[in-house]
Amino acid sequence: MRDHKPQGFFYLDHRTVDGKYGIITDTFITPGNVSDQTPYIDRLDHQVQTFGFEIEAVGVDAGYATHMIAKQLLDREIYAVVGYRRFKNGSKRIPKSKFTYVAELDVYACPMGCILAYSTTDRQAVRHYKSNPSDCAVCPLRNECFSAKSRSREVTRHVWTNLLESIKKNSKTKTGKRLYRLRRETVERSFADAKHLHAFRYARYRGQESVQEQAYLTAASQNLKKMVLLLKKRAEEPS
Repeated sequence: MRDHKPQGFFYLDHRTVDGKYGIITDTFITPGNVSDQTPYIDRLDHQVQTFGFEIEAVGVDAGYATHMIAKQLLDREIYAVVGYRRFKNGSKRIPKSKFTYVAELDVYACPMGCILAYSTTDRQAVRHYKSNPSDCAVCPLRNECFSAKSRSREVTRHVWTNLLESIKKNSKTKTGKRLYRLRRETVERSFADAKHLHAFRYARYRGQESVQEQAYLTAASQNLKKMVLLLKKRAEEPS
């Protein structure tokens, strides 16, 4: 699904881990070409329906930073922290990040201060903003902004962008940083232990159902070890 990833036939394990004890509470296998974000909300709801959890906060990596997931988490009043992925600007034109959104007027301002007014909203709930061709014709940055065949610059904004931006801001707070650090210490460590200590780097069987059985057995063995260590620690504590 992403550059620099190995090519071939793979499966993905979408794993949920308890932040307090590191217990694996869910493991869900999909083919490797299914995006991480696709089963996320369903697996989150599965936690509530199966265990009756009251989920207060979640920490996820940048692959889950989508408008739909932001909307679903905020609707459930869940505090979310997402990772940040730095994208390289493949084209030579001025990137969208240089354009400033003015919420009060619902317009974008370009680096030279010209206005990109709202034009239309497409079926994917994406709003389009276009500049005035007469402004662009005399702009000194015109050749760096868009191709010679175009007459104006266009930028887009999803209708739920403000929701996604709100959960991204959580990552900069003290609570958000602590929560994201906890994610690395739990779910990332859980995957590492499964690969290095439980032969989970490769699928031992063919077919999604069989690989799901392998995931269940691996998670069960990891949880048993966690529980034994926890019970031992509690037994050693002075009463």
